[in-house]
Amino acid sequence: MRLVVDCRYVRRDGRHDGISRYSAGITAALGRLVPLTMLIDDERQLRLLPDLPWHRIAPPTRLGEPWIPRAVNRLRPDVVFCPLQTSGSIGRRYGLVLTLHDLIYYRHRTPPAEFSWWVRLGWRLLYLSYLPQRLLLRRADEVVTVSATVEGEIREHRLFRGRVTVVPNAADAPPMAAAAPGPRERSIVYMGAFIAYKDVPTLVRAAALLPGWTLHLASRIGAGERAALEQHAAGARLVFHDGVDEAEYAALLDRATALVSASRDEGFGLPVVEAMARGVPVVLTDVPIFREVGGAAALFAPAGDAGAFAAAIAGLEDPEEWARRSAASLEQAGRYGWDASARRLLPVLERVAARRR
Repeated sequence: MRLVVDCRYVRRDGRHDGISRYSAGITAALGRLVPLTMLIDDERQLRLLPDLPWHRIAPPTRLGEPWIPRAVNRLRPDVVFCPLQTSGSIGRRYGLVLTLHDLIYYRHRTPPAEFSWWVRLGWRLLYLSYLPQRLLLRRADEVVTVSATVEGEIREHRLFRGRVTVVPNAADAPPMAAAAPGPRERSIVYMGAFIAYKDVPTLVRAAALLPGWTLHLASRIGAGERAALEQHAAGARLVFHDGVDEAEYAALLDRATALVSASRDEGFGLPVVEAMARGVPVVLTDVPIFREVGGAAALFAPAGDAGAFAAAIAGLEDPEEWARRSAASLEQAGRYGWDASARRLLPVLERVAARRR
């Protein structure tokens, strides 16, 4: 099987976002199973990718993306795996497996600000109805998604008639044998974007109900988003880290009582697994995706209910409860790993390649 993996969604600045981490993690794990070639558009991406053969083509955000198979066909792949659903397909002579991570932007349609104007316009048009998504996915031989929750949504909205396989996200490191030793601070950690559906203001209001506690906001944040959160912060102790590297993030988690997310919508929720893999309990919005990923290890609060979040966090001050949740978190995190995900994906790729041959 001649396998090509589209790694053009890996970031160039040396720090992963969600799609970038998924691309790198699944590529590295697949590369331990079978030979493959990575597609990149910038050699800076190689800093975050495994040491595997690669080929450079045009970026996926160019207007010529629908015709990118002209370049990919020259590699003579049997199958191409794309960790997003937007890979071009006109004139392809290979099998194609696309990935749909979530349907969040049908419910929250604001596009990321860093995209060019025409990409943002296309984004808004794409999410006006399910028809464009159906057309995107139906160009594929098979489709992959990251959770059973999203698989159900794909079926519910009849986005793809063929096989849909769940290939979950994972933390880069396997679960620790036990949580880091030593006392826990009265601190909670949030890792994620500062966009409306993430509902970070609920976490700030919860922190205000917990005297003596600190809410660490680990991700990069713009001046406008920071000012808006500070309006909710009366009585809350906040620390804005404006981005942390992996070592700094691990150190934050290893001192914290819990990782928290008040998000109302996710496709997976990778920070949840990352925290659980270090034995850190998680307090989450009570929505289906977090029930799937957090399982019995997590604590849940109704969406937008700062008081319920605060009560769940305060309950973790009991050493026995914290230890019980920590052990359950490590066990739950063990359900997710890049090697296990690659073993789920490989039969899909082999099946599509065999049909093409």
